[in-house]
Amino acid sequence: MLVHGKTIVSIIAAYKCVKSGYQAAIMAPTAILAGQHLESFKQILDKFDIRCELLVSGITKKKKEDILERLQNGEIDVLIGTHALLEENVVFKNLGLVVTDEQHRFGVRQRSIIAKKGKNPDVLVMTATPIPRTLALILYGDLDISIIDELPPNRKKIETYPVTKGMENRVNDFIRKQIDEGRQAYIVCPLVEESEEIDAKSVMELAENYKNKVFSNYRVEYLHGKMKQKEKDSIMEKFKDGEIDILISTTVIEVGVNVPNASIMVVENAERFGLAQLHQLRGRVGRGEYKSYCILKYQGNSDIIKQRMNVMKDTNDGFIISEKDLELRGSGEFFGTRQHGIPEFRIANLFEDIEVLKMVQSISIKILNEDPLLEKKENLVLKKQVDNKFGNRIEI
Repeated sequence: MLVHGKTIVSIIAAYKCVKSGYQAAIMAPTAILAGQHLESFKQILDKFDIRCELLVSGITKKKKEDILERLQNGEIDVLIGTHALLEENVVFKNLGLVVTDEQHRFGVRQRSIIAKKGKNPDVLVMTATPIPRTLALILYGDLDISIIDELPPNRKKIETYPVTKGMENRVNDFIRKQIDEGRQAYIVCPLVEESEEIDAKSVMELAENYKNKVFSNYRVEYLHGKMKQKEKDSIMEKFKDGEIDILISTTVIEVGVNVPNASIMVVENAERFGLAQLHQLRGRVGRGEYKSYCILKYQGNSDIIKQRMNVMKDTNDGFIISEKDLELRGSGEFFGTRQHGIPEFRIANLFEDIEVLKMVQSISIKILNEDPLLEKKENLVLKKQVDNKFGNRIEI
């Protein structure tokens, strides 16, 4: 198994941390991704006698107690896990590095909780979601930002085709052809259950149709966020091991395991997804030696929908895609949800007014360096505004 991209960066950081006498914590959003990280870390770090362990909610009570004891005694160098790492009884002997993978799945407060388990540890935040530099400035204004803007070696370009309803039969024939050649397919849709207000296809309805009618000769399974973690992990493992031909899913797979044999990604109602999200879904295929394809099935004839679909067809550059997404949809919808603490400006436009925002950021840093508690006379009005806006939620 080759390890590259952001994963190898975190392994090198953990190596340096442990060799300097500290422990490292690696936090991933799902148990299956945490397990995959453990494999990668052990593959490289075992030979240096660096002890890696996995802590997820599914392990037995006895195993968990053993891990917590060894962690506190300093017998574990790198602890990899999910939100389980945030629990109070997870105590490190000497935590020096905190890595959060897919940071936007956690949040600033959770990053802060795990960082407080050490004495001012270094923090490395990683994401495969291409975040526009403009938005990164606001989300991660307190961090230094580095970008890996090259594809891993031998990663093939993914051909992307936006299609309308009339092409459905051709798309299904193409999926059959790929599976008959030994490949696997993802089919992603935006909803878990049918809604009267939204006519998008749901996972359950689609799975039933594909399982019993359209792809009845193939092994079809479905996955969605409301399922238990154990069930989700089991299905992803089966897909990874080639025991499932077609996996129908919500975006729960946008951050997921590496399945080099999957060569086709079909997104239902693609017009309902953000471009950055579509780009990340597309990145689930093209991970092996096989030519890979992303088919975006969309409805609607508006210029903006066509424009967005063409952006996906014309470029594989995540940063161009994410900037365009921000321009067309605005910051509040960037991640497909409004609950990420991303501000909706009433007057400023995040895309057009970035120079003003940069200026404000540099002034803010200067003020905080000179007067962190805003006690100086000239900052009292600002302090009042901050208190009114955030109350006691701000931690300096």
